[in-house]
Amino acid sequence: MGEVVETMLGKSAVLFLLNDTGRTGSDAPLMMQPVLGVPLLQWLTYALRRAEVRRFFLVCTPAWQEAAGACFPVDVQLTAASSENPGDQLHVFLSTAEDEEQDVLTVTGPAVYMGRQRHTGSGPGNACMVDRQALMDALDQTAPIGHFLRQNGAPLSEEDGFFSLNGPEDLLRLREPLIQDLLLSFMGSGVEIWDPSNTYVTPGVEIGIGTTLLPGTVLEGKTTVGYGCTIGPNTRVIDTEIGNHCVVEQSRVEASRLGNDLQVGPFANLRSGTVMENGSKAGAFVELKNTNLGRQAKVPHLSYLGDAAIGAETNVGCGTVTANFDRVQKHPTVVEENAFLGCNTVLVAPVNVGRGAYVAAGSVITEDIPPQALAISRPKEQIKKEWALKNKRADS
Repeated sequence: MGEVVETMLGKSAVLFLLNDTGRTGSDAPLMMQPVLGVPLLQWLTYALRRAEVRRFFLVCTPAWQEAAGACFPVDVQLTAASSENPGDQLHVFLSTAEDEEQDVLTVTGPAVYMGRQRHTGSGPGNACMVDRQALMDALDQTAPIGHFLRQNGAPLSEEDGFFSLNGPEDLLRLREPLIQDLLLSFMGSGVEIWDPSNTYVTPGVEIGIGTTLLPGTVLEGKTTVGYGCTIGPNTRVIDTEIGNHCVVEQSRVEASRLGNDLQVGPFANLRSGTVMENGSKAGAFVELKNTNLGRQAKVPHLSYLGDAAIGAETNVGCGTVTANFDRVQKHPTVVEENAFLGCNTVLVAPVNVGRGAYVAAGSVITEDIPPQALAISRPKEQIKKEWALKNKRADS
């Protein structure tokens, strides 16, 4: 694929969010319709942000202003027009642009921007470039803004990367190109994506150089992934911070914070409030909820830890469970550094396991364990010799 030269869009943009529900029959404006659960307006604003647009002026009905405002990147300057004197507010917005900004991008109707998906031969759409000073002069003269833009704006079309929408049916037409354009932007910045047709990333996600996304990966919300990671296959990550050189495979991670050089999965479930520090591991069929897993701590497989703090270099044996809920409230479990929890341990919260302590396999722990101690809580094994011979069924 040849290099694509970006359209020069400037630093400032004026966006009109039309209330077209009467025409489309939908309960929300077309630009607020979702693609991968994200409003189309957010796809537009993040794409413009990648094209170096830094200042936005939003015009929309008051009923949609809050939802529309949430669709903009946090690092841009957003001015939302009020119902009183919007023309004066737009004039101030234009007058405070950088001196070298001669033209301003204006999006007058439903549209998306795809800098790497361009078609030739299409007519003008719902976007144009307009002379900034001429627009300010028109506002001073209280000229109809729509008429001025039609007469003086330089139209932008699909050849420039702007694709207009006329109705919900266009969401189907543009959905795949929109997703692919975002994935191509990541690939252009050093992210390896094995199967772009089976990988889904929403606007707002950040991915570091050298990271690999395997088939079936879904990254959503305010997710950030560091460099040199491997995510997937068949992994969903939502609103989560992942550090560098991490492996997250065949797992679900939500509202969590993961450090560097750690491993998650396969088939792990990291729920809200989970923190994994550098070098830790949450292995196969492990579920963590509101739990801090310390540096180099290992939970290799088949365990549930909820409302727990696990100290550095602690080993959590297979089948370990924190019994954190007494049917009224949740209780904390604290396991200090370098402890060892044997297989099939049940920690009945609230309980504290001291530093360097051992818990024997199969134990149910209901009282605090001092540092360096060994806790054993299980019935004494009984062996009845020749019991099986005396109690065999007649037909066995």
